Amino acid sequence: MLCLKTLPSLYRPSAPFKSLLFPSRPRPPSLFSPPSPARPSLILCAAPGISSASSAASSVTKMAAATATTVEHVVLFKVRDSTDPSKIDAMISNLGSLVSLDIVSHLAAVPILRHRSSAASAAGFTHLLHSRYRSKPDLAAYSAHPAHQAVVKEHVLPICDDIMALDWVADLDGLAAPPPGSAMRLTLAKPKEGAAAAELLAAIQVAQGAVPAARQVSYGENFSPARAKGYSVGFLSVFPGVEELDAMDGEGNEAVEAHKEKVRPLLESLIVIDFVVPPPPAASL
Repeated sequence: MLCLKTLPSLYRPSAPFKSLLFPSRPRPPSLFSPPSPARPSLILCAAPGISSASSAASSVTKMAAATATTVEHVVLFKVRDSTDPSKIDAMISNLGSLVSLDIVSHLAAVPILRHRSSAASAAGFTHLLHSRYRSKPDLAAYSAHPAHQAVVKEHVLPICDDIMALDWVADLDGLAAPPPGSAMRLTLAKPKEGAAAAELLAAIQVAQGAVPAARQVSYGENFSPARAKGYSVGFLSVFPGVEELDAMDGEGNEAVEAHKEKVRPLLESLIVIDFVVPPPPAASL
């Protein structure tokens, strides 16, 4: 079965733990700043042979359906610096077209907006895929689907220097598909040797109440260790937009600071990345 396989890791241990959920960083450039030529801002679109109108209708249907237990699938890509921008466009658009598969509850393939931890910057990932499924068998069916296999073989592996992925099960409140324009923060945690993922999960569960601006929170223990480079806990928080995410970062929060002190001894490394949910594919007229 062809799946997104981990290429040789370029991971380097991060600097001491900064923050699990809210790293302190200077305010980033505007979301609407012009992208670099090698890393353009791209939106999902249908691949050849898949109707844009059908794909858009499918996306709207999936957004309207709430879900309880959900399987999260996150893949990080490091695209080679020398890659022709047209090949990056093709990778993103073809990955995005997979949202039309019935087994997919949500899928967004996007450039990473910003790195928010030293480990994220050191790893140098440039793009991200986030998708959701109703069950582990649905995720397995997606991985084995010929359309997915073809996209990976033809558009992903030829241009990527590194790939990593995590999967976890979460109980979600709200929509399976975050609304377009939502800002999302992905946090991946690697425990120190001797520390258990369950300890990190317990700390995260206590801390989730300190994210009042988030419209949805998802976290869990990774069940696909072969592709995760030792990161065993995933956390996703969804905000209405980048402005709300930035405002949350700027607020002093004693509960969050106390949480940092509890989690610090458990962590070896933390990858924190922000991205924005793109609009659905445009319908053909």
